[in-house]
Amino acid sequence: MMMRAVTAVLFDADGVLQRPTSDWWAQLTSLVPADGDAFVADLMAAEKPSLVGKGDFRDAVADVLRRWNSPASVDEALQAWSWFAAEPEVVSLIGSLRSSGVACHLATNQHAYRRAIMQDERGYGAWFDQTFYSCDLGLAKPDPAYFRAILGSLDLPASSVLFIDDNVANVAAASSVGLQAELYDLSAGVPALAELLRRYDLPIPA
Repeated sequence: MMMRAVTAVLFDADGVLQRPTSDWWAQLTSLVPADGDAFVADLMAAEKPSLVGKGDFRDAVADVLRRWNSPASVDEALQAWSWFAAEPEVVSLIGSLRSSGVACHLATNQHAYRRAIMQDERGYGAWFDQTFYSCDLGLAKPDPAYFRAILGSLDLPASSVLFIDDNVANVAAASSVGLQAELYDLSAGVPALAELLRRYDLPIPA
């Protein structure tokens, strides 16, 4: 049972707002002659500190490429982190909510390199009232402190905020601090997201 009406919605980015535009995993595995999956796993592990603002992601990628004796350049490897695009229909839903007086915010785990692409190059900030990038907060999902930091900034009761993410652990963490939280993946289709929002009596056109 909902404790109060939702007055703000937090949207995750990858898997909710945006989707890959290329098979980035396959492209990254091609940067080494063998054990490509292990190489990409190493890259993902090296990425984690930069998600909370610790260290430069470019330097982390350079270290991994050296360890694996990859002939690829850092810029070549980094291209994979730009192969994404926002779903226009989701952006439209967010615009509709904001026009109706519902605050909408971005809540996403990103390092500074990708944040610059999203916020500065592609103008994501214009779509939201506030944007909460993990690299700026120094905290990342699924740490409950990430959500507490956002609530502190919004100065709203947790129960009036709806969080939408495609990761079960993130949804559970948001619920643990009192947010209303829902699991959603873009692969389910934008109509499923619209229906989810309507279930919370949010003003989404039929």
